[in-house]
Amino acid sequence: MAKIGEDKYIFGMVKVGERGQIVIPLEARKIFDIKPGDLVLVAGDAKKGIAIAKVEGMKKYAMQLFGVLDSDKTDEEADTKSTRTK
Repeated sequence: MAKIGEDKYIFGMVKVGERGQIVIPLEARKIFDIKPGDLVLVAGDAKKGIAIAKVEGMKKYAMQLFGVLDSDKTDEEADTKSTRTK
């Protein structure tokens, strides 16, 4: 692992398996608190590349995107509103 800036890292290379699977390096799993069974979001931009993010960390941003959460509300308020809208 190489730290390349404030909270920015390069974790090295991983090989893509026959079924398209990759292993997230241990150092990355520790820093981002990724454990077996956690859900991750895989997003991509054809010019910039692929990004992997833990779903829990993306929840607030996704809720803002879909208008469920105003940017000034807390996560707890968002959970309550999200539950009511289901």
